[in-house]
Formats: sequence, structure tokens, C-alpha cells
Amino acid sequence: MVEDQLSQVLELVEVRGQLTGGFVTRGRWASHAALDTPLKFMAMVRGRARLTTDGADGPIELEPGDVAILNSRSWLTLEGGTGAGPRHEITPEPGFPSPRLLAADRVADDVVLGGRIDLNPVGRALLLQALPPLGHVRASAAAAAELRGSLDRLFDEATGNRMGSAFAIRQHGQLLVLEMLRAYLDQAELPPGWLRLLTDERLRPALGRMHAEPAKPWGLAELARAAAMSRTSFAERFRAVAGVPPLTYLSRWRMLLARRALRDSDVRVGALAVELGYGSESAFSTAFKREVGESPLRYRNRTRHESPGPTEPSPV
Repeated sequence: MVEDQLSQVLELVEVRGQLTGGFVTRGRWASHAALDTPLKFMAMVRGRARLTTDGADGPIELEPGDVAILNSRSWLTLEGGTGAGPRHEITPEPGFPSPRLLAADRVADDVVLGGRIDLNPVGRALLLQALPPLGHVRASAAAAAELRGSLDRLFDEATGNRMGSAFAIRQHGQLLVLEMLRAYLDQAELPPGWLRLLTDERLRPALGRMHAEPAKPWGLAELARAAAMSRTSFAERFRAVAGVPPLTYLSRWRMLLARRALRDSDVRVGALAVELGYGSESAFSTAFKREVGESPLRYRNRTRHESPGPTEPSPV
């Protein structure tokens, strides 16, 4: 199922949703912020607002339950509220939940929550390439029902003053990111890449086989049969959807698995080569260096002992 494959990818790239702040206000208001996080999201829990950011085609109108995903943007402006008079400037309160959020009036106040999506370097490359500068997830869409529920439960935990709320908020933050991505996949016109590939029903059987048995020496004909397509049709459709040929995708998927194993376990390089379907440690090391730009052992040492560097090239 597409959800299972999405879960597999999200675990590999170590997605973490972090609620970082927000604000509660009334009347006409505006908020301006500089952004220093590659992936940021803003959730309109209550009220309405117009969001503007650099590099986007234009502003978007956020309604209750809507979420905006900002991809590598440097600033944003939110303008909302009703009533007469000039807008008053709002500065988001750091920390979550803030004292003012705890006292929010569900009927009268506008409530905005902000957060970031943390990923490992491979994950940042994958999502940054797959998302537009400004993504708009609409709560009015049928596919966003669970997203609206996640926002409501998060708000309930933030304002309920119950035991264990800090733990619950962290868990709901994770689920919020998942529901954001699910709703976005159903609403958006995706560019070629891994997100679009996960949603393609014709290619899903072949993709599932590659993910389930990455070490198997898959051939184009066998993968085409799994998708009930001719070799030519399968190859053309796969390239159009994924942006790369099927066997290139398989090779890069193996490299993504290899990066995780080298980073998180003490598996020997030779054993990992066999596990991923390479005939020898030398063949695996050559393929790894060609894809990643350094040897497996150098990659392991760097990722374990050095601070995170620039975003790595996307493997999928």
C-alpha cells in the first residue's frame, strides 16, 4: 500500500515534526518573520489570514485548519483578523505551548501555530526537491479530514493543562507532519520524483517489490510484469513519474539503505554489500562512491563524528 511505502521512506529520512511556537490574537493583525529553517509549516488553527513569502507565485489565503509548507524560504508575512483600525504587529511567542496559547479563547481568538520539519541530510534533499516553494494544504478538501483532526487534538492538548501533555504534544506534532504530507499528496500536482512515484497506482506493484527485496537482481522485464505493462510502456511511465529509469531508482534506493546502515549500525561493509545485492565489497564500494562521492567507511566516519554538513544530493 502507498501508506506503507511512505512510512518506510519517512523512517529512512528520519522525519521529525517540531512545534516551535505560535500566537493568539484578536482584531486586525500582521506578523513578519525571518526564516532560517529549510522546511517550515504554519497552521491556521482558528481564524483566517493571508500568507506571503519570497519566491512564491503569490499569496495564499489560509482558512481554519489550513496548513502552509514553506520550502527554503527566507521570510514570511501573515495578515489577518477583522475589525476597524490599523493592524497591530504580532511577534510569535517562542516555545510551545506559550502562556497566551494556554489561555486562548476558541471562539474569539485567531490562533496560529508554527513548526519545522527536521530530517537527516538525505531527507532534506528528498523533500526539498519534491515540494514547491510554498505548499498549501486546504482543510476543506476531503483528504484533509485527518489533518483537521490532528490540529484539533494538538490544540486540545496545548490548552487542556492535563498530565502528560508535553509528551502528547510531541506525538501529535509527528502525526501532524504525516497528515500534512498525506493531504498534500492528494491535493497537489506533483513534479516527477519520489513523492509522485509513491502515488502512482500502476507502478506501485513494481515499486513495492523493489522496496521489499532490494538485493534481488531485478530486470526491467520482471518489474514490467509486476506492473502488468509492457517493458516499453513501463520504462517510459516510470521515467516520466520518477524522473529516472527503474534500475537507476533501484540503485539509488539501495544507496539510501546503505547510508542508513552505515550511519546507524556497525555492519561490516562486505556484509552490507551482500545484503544489498552486490557481488563483492569492491563493486558496492565503487557504486557507493559514484553515488555519494566518498567511500563507505569515510561516509560512516564523517556522519558519526562530524557535525552535519550541507544537504547531500538526493539518492532517490
